[in-house]
Amino acid sequence: MNHRLLIVSITLLLAACEIPGLGPDPRIAQREADGKAIGGACRHALRGIEDCYKLNEKALKTAVFEGWKEMDLYMRENKIEGIAPKDVAAPQDAVEEIIVDDKKSKSVAARDSKASAKAPAN
Repeated sequence: MNHRLLIVSITLLLAACEIPGLGPDPRIAQREADGKAIGGACRHALRGIEDCYKLNEKALKTAVFEGWKEMDLYMRENKIEGIAPKDVAAPQDAVEEIIVDDKKSKSVAARDSKASAKAPAN
């Protein structure tokens, strides 16, 4: 009888305690909070959600979307206008290619490639 009473009392005492290491990891909560902040900042800066994902590849996409959506709702309810970023530009996906169709430049490039082929290696 004494053992049962002891086990029950210990169980009741430990039920109210938070045992370190058994709760959620604080780093995960921090990453989610950071993702929400990034999403909210992107919405306020008039960036689309896709641009926000591209600029912040390491952030949790679900948290970024949640923050973007919350900020969008807040801005609509309070009639707040976003502010376009001035210094930071979105990365450009398209690369401009320049094609030179000049006979002189082709002959110079051919001559340079022949000269480099004849040059001894160091």
